[in-house]
Amino acid sequence: QVQLVESGGGLVQSGGPLRLSCAASGSVRSLVAMGWYRQAPGNQRELVAPITNVGSTNYADSVKDRFTISRDNAKNTVYLQMNVLKPEDTAVYYCKVDLLNSLGLPYAYWGQGTQVTVSS
Repeated sequence: QVQLVESGGGLVQSGGPLRLSCAASGSVRSLVAMGWYRQAPGNQRELVAPITNVGSTNYADSVKDRFTISRDNAKNTVYLQMNVLKPEDTAVYYCKVDLLNSLGLPYAYWGQGTQVTVSS
């Protein structure tokens, strides 16, 4: 079992920053990647940014040059620094971790989600 605790969401004005954190605990030895997704009302959940164990990252086009994902492997924690926030960034942000089972097959856990609201 893996437990994920997200924090850092809230209300921020357009153009402002916000930092999300997600700490993983429990059976995390086989953790291979962590990432952030978001889901706005009426929309499908979309990938914001993933980061692998070796630090490889990727970003959705809509957040490139504004968001930065990072992780602390010692703490099994992933961060999402969000700058120059826009009203369209308003969504529930979810942390996801990818692991491998004893057969080398992938599985994932999701966080409970944290609300980010950007006012115009």
